Order: sequence, then structure tokens, then C-alpha cells
Amino acid sequence: MEPIVGRYDYGPLTMTAADISSGNIDWSQNGQPAHAPWRSANSAPAPKRVVPVDDTITADAAYRMASQGVAMLWTGDFQNARQILTALEHRTRPRTDSTERTTGELFYRYRQNRSHRARILGLLLVPLGPGNVIALRRAPDLRAATIEAYGLITEGSVVSLHEVLGSIGAHQWRTKGIPVAALNAFIYPHYGTFFPVRSEYVDLVATAPLAAPKVAFDIGTGTGVLAAVLATRGVPRVIATDIEPRAIASAEETMSRLNLGDRVEVRLADLFPEGRADLIVCNPPWIPATAHSLLDAAVYDPGSRMLKGFLAGVRAHLEPGGEVWLVLSDFAELVGLRSRDDLMAIIAAAGLRVIGSLNAPAVHTRAADLSDPLHAVRAAEVTSLWRLCLVE
Repeated sequence: MEPIVGRYDYGPLTMTAADISSGNIDWSQNGQPAHAPWRSANSAPAPKRVVPVDDTITADAAYRMASQGVAMLWTGDFQNARQILTALEHRTRPRTDSTERTTGELFYRYRQNRSHRARILGLLLVPLGPGNVIALRRAPDLRAATIEAYGLITEGSVVSLHEVLGSIGAHQWRTKGIPVAALNAFIYPHYGTFFPVRSEYVDLVATAPLAAPKVAFDIGTGTGVLAAVLATRGVPRVIATDIEPRAIASAEETMSRLNLGDRVEVRLADLFPEGRADLIVCNPPWIPATAHSLLDAAVYDPGSRMLKGFLAGVRAHLEPGGEVWLVLSDFAELVGLRSRDDLMAIIAAAGLRVIGSLNAPAVHTRAADLSDPLHAVRAAEVTSLWRLCLVE
């Protein structure tokens, strides 16, 4: 393989440096130094040690190298690379454990295994050349999927094969859409946004008692699904915010597809827009633990940063007599990361009080997966919409 040298062009997608990791990776090719730009749509750091490999490497050898932190730049047949990745997946699956453990211990082991798997699987690399072409034998045409993940590549770079395959799944979801019963429509999420496949939080917002707010804020909008629900319920003006440019692009497309652009304004912001609203809605990440990737950020909220920041900022943005809808799973409580008393204390510290709540049991697919070591926790999970108001 010739050295791949060049710069990255973001192309038609609106992205920031935080969206696409950069830097260079270096390796030796036929005794000569080689290097290439590193790209990761999930902000994974560039591997420090890289060696070229081909079809002659065995799965055991690949696993040993990855376990030692050595990344493998694939130069052989693309389909053989997929087989090696599948073999690595098998070797990183959690082992059967008959030890009786607390839910907290089970969650810790689950997170530990996920981190290990992500590290190992992310170390099999492939070249992504100009025009988003993977220049390997029997490589399929993945231009559409990789453009959605990385933007348009104008000069050669290197990416994780596992991430590339993940972009295929995301592209398929975006192509066929995700049905949302509350909207009687489909949502077409962009790569890097949280997919609304869990209907519990959407249905709660669709059925909660709604007064007659003139303006509503949807904080951390993602695909814009909750903002769309509020608009279809008759709220004349909704302002939806998110800190991620990819989420903003996704939400804007949602409003355009649903013909809600005249009611919903989408803004790039860290939490609140300027002004005040009669109703402020937020479905923050529900697990107060460290995110291991950019995609994890929709679920994991280290130190409850977003939860606390959202509640603390409400007073400056809620109209007198207005309501706050906090939509939150109790998963963190079930695994011992946050108690119900902790949640109530955070609400009280923000000068808010609970005036009611609606609850929805888990109906998402993972709640029925008996092979999941956290199955019992997921089956018991309840998502609540907490109706809050200011303490006068």
C-alpha cells in the first residue's frame, strides 16, 4: 500500500472538529515510513501503534495484537477483513458467569466489557480514499453510508472498519426511517443522533396533560421527535436546541419532512436558547456515568452534568405559571448510580417542585432480551415524565 497523505474536506455536511477526530497515524510499509490522516466519526483517538496486515493473518494473531494495543491496517481482501472482525467480536463476548452479583456489579462488568470490546474492535483499520472509496479487493460501494458518517473525503485517510460497518446500519435506518406512532409518521435520523426506537419517552410527551403554551422549548432535541410531537399537539411555537451540529441537521430535516418548519425553530445551543417559554421539555441522558464514545453521549451523562445544568437553568427561562417536563428513565436508580432521593434533591436545589408524574414501563426490545446480563434491570425499568413548576 502506498502512503496515504492528504487533508480532510468536510464536504456537504455541517460538522465541527469535535465531530470528526483528526490527527495522523504512522506505520512502516516495506521498510519505508508511511502516514495518513486518522478519522473517527465517534471521536475515537488515533491509534499510536499501527502495522499493515493482510489475508494471511489469523484471528488468534489479530486478537493478540489488538489486546496489546496494536492497530492493524488491512491491505488484503475486504470480505476477509470482515471475517477477522467477526472473529474478534466472538472473542470479546462476555463469558458466562454463574457468580451471584448485585445489579451494580453486573452493570460495572457490562460497562467494562463494552469498553474492552470497543477498544479491540476499533483496532482493525481500512483505508478510506477520495470520494469515500475503500480501495480493497471485493470492497462494496459504501459511499452513501460513509459520507453520512465522515462527510465527503477528498484525500486518503484511515478509519476503523467496525465504525464503517456501523455507518452501514445507521444509513439503513436513515433510508427506511423509524416509525413513530405518536406522529403517525417516520423519522429519518442522521448518523450520530439518538434513534427514537424507544417509544416510551415519546408516548409520555404525546399524552401528558397539556395546557395551552404559546412557546415551548425542547432541550437536547436530537432528531427533533419531541419538538415535532409538541407542534402536532398544537403548540404554536417550539424552539428545539442541541449542542451537536449533526443533531441540528437531523432535526431540521425532520421538521421539513413533517411540514412543521413554520412552528418549530431548531437552534445550535448548549441547553437553553434566549428568552422564556411556557413549557420546557427535556429528555436528558439517563445514566450518570462516563460516555465511551460520541454516540454514548445520548445515554451517559457524567456527573449528571446535563440533568443538573438543565434544571438549574430553568428558572431563568420559564414563564411564571409555566411547566417543566423532565423525561427520565429510572435505570440509574436500579443499578445504584443515583437514588430517587438524589433526583428529588437535584430538583429541589434548582428551586423546582413536582406537581405530578406519568410512568411508562419498558417496552423496548432490550427489555425482552433474555441473553442480556442486565435483562432483569431492563425489564423492570420505568420511564417517567416529571411535571415540575417553580417554587415561589
